[in-house]
Amino acid sequence: MRLNRSIRNRGRRGKKALIDLDITSLLDILVIMLVFLLKSYNSTGIVLNVPKDITLPSSNSQDLNTSGVVVQVSPTTIWVDDQVVLNKEEPKGRVYDYGGRRIIPLFNELVNKKNLVKRVEKTSPEAQKFSGVVNLIVDKTIKYSEVKKILFTAAEAGYKSYKFVVLGQEN
Repeated sequence: MRLNRSIRNRGRRGKKALIDLDITSLLDILVIMLVFLLKSYNSTGIVLNVPKDITLPSSNSQDLNTSGVVVQVSPTTIWVDDQVVLNKEEPKGRVYDYGGRRIIPLFNELVNKKNLVKRVEKTSPEAQKFSGVVNLIVDKTIKYSEVKKILFTAAEAGYKSYKFVVLGQEN
């Protein structure tokens, strides 16, 4: 008898009630993720590495950087495209000329970068042209007289446009 009852009820036992799934919260999460990704998207494709001993000044500017040579300046070191050019704590040879207005190692490296871009520009028709732009990542404790020397050095090397990289503030 027991066997008979179980066979009779087997069809009813296997059917379960349908579960009503509410996907509203899932859609909310997807919209929030989409807004976050669009807000943090960098359309320029420029990635700048800021050394740990540089503190960037803050700004309300909304302009984006353009590609160019990156010059990073801390109180003790100067880098060009992540390569140390001058360590002020242990200078090698003469550092300044033009009456102390031009930084010789920085000038030499900027001229080398410019010549490299121009050589590549001549060999390949699709190569990026020399823009003459310097992206300056300068520590906010650097004095204006030092910034003037860096700008003078870049101008003497053939770079006529300057972009200061600052820490933007969220709206």
